[in-house]
Amino acid sequence: MRIQKVGQIGVPVQDLDRAARFYQDVLGLSLLFRTDGMAFFECNGLRLLLSLPEKEEFAHSSSIIYFQVEDLAGAYEKLTGKGVSFLGKPHIVAKMEQTETWMAFFKDTEGNTHALMSEVLISK
Repeated sequence: MRIQKVGQIGVPVQDLDRAARFYQDVLGLSLLFRTDGMAFFECNGLRLLLSLPEKEEFAHSSSIIYFQVEDLAGAYEKLTGKGVSFLGKPHIVAKMEQTETWMAFFKDTEGNTHALMSEVLISK
């Protein structure tokens, strides 16, 4: 057996309508389809599932999803203008040879922490 790829990421939510609006209208992800307790979004080949927890043990914040963007500063400004609550300004988290990795962490409407990330080539 060999794992080929991540097929879907699930994010627990408390209010599906509110969360779906955030991921579609604010983050700009495409809604694939929706049921009473789930909403599925497309994110450049990766499916993102928002779901109401089936049991209390699943009713907690999710793992961090890192959304890759080309222009981190521009995305940060645009989402700040849409009322997204960032935990800080974009900052460098790693520098490897000629690449810098920048991130800006934010909260969705359900209290989940996610991040915007950008890998920037630096010239010498």
